[in-house]
Amino acid sequence: MKSSPDNKKRTDEIIRRLKKEYPHARVALKFTTPIEMLVSTILSAQCTDDQVNKVTAVLFEKYKSVRDFAGADPRRFEEEIRSTGFYRNKAKNIINSAKIILKDFNEKVPATMDELLTLPGVARKTANVVLNNAYGKTEGIAVDTHVRRLSQRLGLSAHDDPEKIEKDLMALVPRNEWGRISYLLIDHGRRVCRARKPNHAACVVRDLCPSRNI
Repeated sequence: MKSSPDNKKRTDEIIRRLKKEYPHARVALKFTTPIEMLVSTILSAQCTDDQVNKVTAVLFEKYKSVRDFAGADPRRFEEEIRSTGFYRNKAKNIINSAKIILKDFNEKVPATMDELLTLPGVARKTANVVLNNAYGKTEGIAVDTHVRRLSQRLGLSAHDDPEKIEKDLMALVPRNEWGRISYLLIDHGRRVCRARKPNHAACVVRDLCPSRNI
């Protein structure tokens, strides 16, 4: 998607309206430390944030540090996170990530994109969420299913690949909004621009949307 002046102007207006509509847009996952943010984000793949929060409310009482997660019993841990789906892979990735953090990063969750991407199960979306929320850093834009769908519908990207969508968004969205744009699009996607039946009547950016007649 070309980042022409017109496209940037339209994007700026979309952001302005969404910020007014969703002034409290932020990550829905509950966490207090970087390792909790990392674990929650890994668990959130193909799972609702509400369900992840229910699981972690119990999980984080038992596992409080990187060392705790690194020493978790795989079978027991699988059962503890079973309700989030894909629990075997998630358990393996979380435990192995914790072991790497323990061994290579002095028990501290990495605070750079390149380092986070060395952890099992961590792609750019997860890394962006961790960086933005745990460390207040913006190295990119987190692209989940809502962001992907709305970016395409709003004409912000013509791509289907999350990394290509992220590049398009980074070219259009002012850097100081990179951390927030994902949550604005997520809130709008959940409440109005739903996958099966968008509520056009309630859409504050309808006149700016090339997909308004779908």
